[in-house]
Amino acid sequence: QVFNILFIFILFENISQLAGWNLNQIMFIYGFSQIPRGIDHFFTDDLWKVAHFTVRKGEFDKYLTRPVDTLHQVLMEGFQPDALGEFLTGVILLVYASIQLKVQITFTWILLLIVAVIGGTFIYTGVKIVFASFAFKMKRSGNLLFVAYMTSDFARYPVTIYNEFIKTTVSYIFPFAFTAYFPASYLLTGNSPLFCIGGAVVMGLFWMILGRISWNYYLTKYESAGS
Repeated sequence: QVFNILFIFILFENISQLAGWNLNQIMFIYGFSQIPRGIDHFFTDDLWKVAHFTVRKGEFDKYLTRPVDTLHQVLMEGFQPDALGEFLTGVILLVYASIQLKVQITFTWILLLIVAVIGGTFIYTGVKIVFASFAFKMKRSGNLLFVAYMTSDFARYPVTIYNEFIKTTVSYIFPFAFTAYFPASYLLTGNSPLFCIGGAVVMGLFWMILGRISWNYYLTKYESAGS
């Protein structure tokens, strides 16, 4: 986190704006991006284990012996306290940038921020569930999950700085732009609330539903890896 933030400061030592966004606005977007990412990291990090080695080592069988939904078991099995680093960094940067930018904070503003954070968290979690579920068929899908998840790094900055391919990818294919840039741009400018906030909710629900469908479908294809 420190090096990522330091990189932004170094960048703005040489330029005054990035595609029309100043340093404090970029800090606001970056800070916002870390909040849903941190929440998802804290609650759902065991999905990485499923994708990388739980199925491949034949350890997923234990979930099937219990009369509880397998996805629920995986999500509730453990928590990652190191995710608090992402979450707290995001909150601190968001507060700092809001003060510097003199953002008018109202009850509606806070409510929409919370809604956008929930939608963004759902996007992160939904993407992880979809790609983790591939392991039921492939035995290991960690590399695919890594590639999909790492596209979220583009969401730390305004999508307007990227070419059309990257912009389309992070906006509509793996819609991580709705975890940071679009909601943050509304909270800063007040423009396009239906698209920026509503889009985060729609994309979040879409990926969570897709994740549930994918998990249930590929679970029917599961065969224990054995010893």
